[in-house]
Amino acid sequence: MTEDTRAGRRQVRRAPETRCRTGASVPPAVPGAWPQGAVAEVEVEVSAVRGGTAVATVTGELDVHTADTLRARLTGLHEAGFRRIVVDFAGVPFCDAAGLGALVSAHNHASAAGGEIVLAGVRPAQLRLLRITGLHRLFVVHPDVADAVAGATSA
Repeated sequence: MTEDTRAGRRQVRRAPETRCRTGASVPPAVPGAWPQGAVAEVEVEVSAVRGGTAVATVTGELDVHTADTLRARLTGLHEAGFRRIVVDFAGVPFCDAAGLGALVSAHNHASAAGGEIVLAGVRPAQLRLLRITGLHRLFVVHPDVADAVAGATSA
């Protein structure tokens, strides 16, 4: 390249854009921005108790806006005396790195006191994410809640 061709180039870079599957362009999101009127929600409810085991049914997306709620609820269940917590993931359509971080944090809290957190009903895409990150070695994963409560072998 000569100096003449370099001078004609545009020096300013544009921000990357995101394309959805239909091909329509969407402007890049501002980090930390949350759409006006949207509420970050995830529900973590105790759906069953059997001895020292609690089944925590999680409903909603796990991301940076909801991870703290998941972490707090799972840690609270362990502090309430449940040694084993089965996390039912059947109602979780999406889980990102923040959600995985919340699970790991709750696991570390429970395992430090001799407890455990196991996962049940994990969707195939999330199971793939657990395998890619190596977290399938940290968490016992069961196909459904009944197997998890019974203590069946991991998937």
